[in-house]
Amino acid sequence: MEAELAQLTADFAAMKAAAVTNNTVLAEMYYYLTIPLMVLIHAGFLAYEMGASRSKNVLASGIKNILAFAFLVPTFYYVGWYIYWAFPTGFDLSAGPNGISGAEYAAAVANPASEVMGPHLGDNASGVFWGAFTLFAATTASIMSGAVIERIKLFGFIILAIALGAVAWVIAAAWGWHADGWLVTKYGFHDFGAAGVVHMVAGFFALGVLINLGPRIGKYNSDGSANDLPGHSLPLTLVGLMLIIVGFWGFLMACVIFPGEAWSWSTLEFSTIYGTPVTLSALAFNILMGFAGGIIGAWMVTRDPFWMMSGALGGIISCAAGLDLWWPPMAFAIGFIGACIMPYAAKAIEKMGIDDAVGAVSVHGVLGIWGVLAVGIFASGYPAVSGDAGVPLTSFFGQFVGVVAMLALGFIPGYVLSLILRVIGQLRVPEHAEVAGLDATKVPSSAYPEGLTGSATHTAHSS
Repeated sequence: MEAELAQLTADFAAMKAAAVTNNTVLAEMYYYLTIPLMVLIHAGFLAYEMGASRSKNVLASGIKNILAFAFLVPTFYYVGWYIYWAFPTGFDLSAGPNGISGAEYAAAVANPASEVMGPHLGDNASGVFWGAFTLFAATTASIMSGAVIERIKLFGFIILAIALGAVAWVIAAAWGWHADGWLVTKYGFHDFGAAGVVHMVAGFFALGVLINLGPRIGKYNSDGSANDLPGHSLPLTLVGLMLIIVGFWGFLMACVIFPGEAWSWSTLEFSTIYGTPVTLSALAFNILMGFAGGIIGAWMVTRDPFWMMSGALGGIISCAAGLDLWWPPMAFAIGFIGACIMPYAAKAIEKMGIDDAVGAVSVHGVLGIWGVLAVGIFASGYPAVSGDAGVPLTSFFGQFVGVVAMLALGFIPGYVLSLILRVIGQLRVPEHAEVAGLDATKVPSSAYPEGLTGSATHTAHSS
């Protein structure tokens, strides 16, 4: 009998160990798969921007997008990952209430010289978590990239991309997308899908750059009226936008914390980055409803295929902050409203003399504001972080404070750094190069050596 009990105990222990191992492998695969899905976002941005460029600038637009992605990988490895863990409570490097932040913690989990940041058989999480966050960082640079096509210097753009992707947005994420973030613990800020910490920061960083970069030659007439400068391939742009939508499933999938691991908030259920409960079922309902609301809203307002597909992106950004909270019809309505706002915001920005080639400021910046505030308007009173009692609750005031912080973290560094680059002559290409085309003068190569050109016109930016 004793031998049988001992064998049963051993069998149970083996089964328990196998279950733990299986869960760890499953969690590792979950985050590993988010990375190639998010790479599709960058394939989409690549096609989107090349299609939105005139044929003389196609390759220059593509090259800067790819190089931004490449430069963000090592800079996020050496700088960005440390910032995320070091600065949630502010700039004093102190630890937050959950003990997963501050200088000491960051040195333990994000030191590039340590075994944590490399192959380590005892660590199945660090590399895949870092990889997912690196793709978030690269996304911010791609958002800014489309706004500045056809006239920015490559060197200046790379500097700006690194500042945005490895520093500015990471501070925003530390403050508002971390369970120890001061915006979360003090004000109940909630931004599940990064409408503020990614999209809003990148959109307003781009606005700061655009003010100093100036419009493309031929964009404005002497009376201040704007001309449409259509890209050479609207179909390529639409395919790019659709690829971004596919990649968004990976982006939002990576916003979820897998259960049952040492670093998990729960042993049984998925949770948000704040430790509050969420299910993939809820996300499936709301992501699809947000996309659909955005497409329909933009099409009804503009009847323009460019804005229709941008509406899908605008719809999901509008819903992103509360994707874990919305009832699906509410997600549809919020996405629909955001998409209706989007083209009017782009037109207002254009009338201010700001040449945003793809509407990035309106799609990501303005709708990032709407998405964050929507939580305060429609979802106040929910627990903002994990806990049984005394936890901060979501509120309109907390979301508004977050909007102010994200706007400042985006616009101020974008404006100041681009101003410095302009003063030292590293922001904008010379006039002759812009007129001749960046492919011929800066690459130099031709996207269409046999003389292929795209469609003559569309009204995407003058709707």
